[in-house]
Amino acid sequence: MKLKTTVPLLLLGLIFSVSLQAQKIDTQYEPSAQYPFGRSNPNLGDQLKAFAPIVGNCECRSLTRNADQSWGDTTNLRWEFRYIMNGTAVQDITWLDNDTYTTSVRQYNADSTQWYVTFFGSSGPVAKPQTWVGGVKESDIVLYNEQKAPNGTDGFYRITFKDIGEKGFNWRGEWVDKAEKFVYPTWLIWCTKTRQ
Repeated sequence: MKLKTTVPLLLLGLIFSVSLQAQKIDTQYEPSAQYPFGRSNPNLGDQLKAFAPIVGNCECRSLTRNADQSWGDTTNLRWEFRYIMNGTAVQDITWLDNDTYTTSVRQYNADSTQWYVTFFGSSGPVAKPQTWVGGVKESDIVLYNEQKAPNGTDGFYRITFKDIGEKGFNWRGEWVDKAEKFVYPTWLIWCTKTRQ
């Protein structure tokens, strides 16, 4: 009689133990006290290497165009990059002087060998957030979002991370035509790394 009771209890304990092991989630590459900005997941290969130098905190100067197309005053912003999703994606967060906050999530698509960068802002939720697509061109990271010019011309809003190094990077937002011969910059940012 004792054996009949003990075997089912042992089996139940074993099943419970296996179930707990199956629920264990690997978070070793997430931000932590030891790695405040997380780490790149080695299972993803070299794809995240392009973003490695910009991961961390940056103090930046930002310059945008006014409604009349003249350049406005330079403002300050803080820009932070970190690894998320157990080191398989990169998220950024910006804090601008005008109490505007934004974030983007960068995910690599192995099928297209391109980065997909989806943008969210504090101005309110949108049903279909904007997504930029691109990758590394020479030593820059270049991303595109299809967008018409105010006059209806087809083109792209192109984002470029330039001069990427351990001390910081520069960033350009500009409208370009489909052939990328006409270039109209609308936003310039210069960033200095403050913490890696």
